[in-house]
Amino acid sequence: MSENQLVLLSKAFAVEIINTCDIIKERKRASSIISQLLRSGTSIGANIHEANYASSKADFINKFQIALKECYETDYWLDIFHDSRIITDEEHKGLFSKCSKIRKLLIASITTAKQGG
Repeated sequence: MSENQLVLLSKAFAVEIINTCDIIKERKRASSIISQLLRSGTSIGANIHEANYASSKADFINKFQIALKECYETDYWLDIFHDSRIITDEEHKGLFSKCSKIRKLLIASITTAKQGG
């Protein structure tokens, strides 16, 4: 998968995170921690997008590694929101699956970049 496809995937994920956070706000649940999910979930795509304009290979890898860390944080918040019944099983499953796909692609891209590909 090319980096441009990863940009599109992560952008769509960010939009879905934003929409989910809006739904959570309407439910009047977890208002104090919604921003955590919103920040980490949207930061993934921002860092992937920024990597396309990296000044060096090391900078590119660093941006992807930051995006990967944000994926792991987003997974954490999704689990917390799910376990506390703030989001439904269906909402969790869909978002977690998409985040996992992005995470796997990031890991593969970082590995390739480190190997000189």
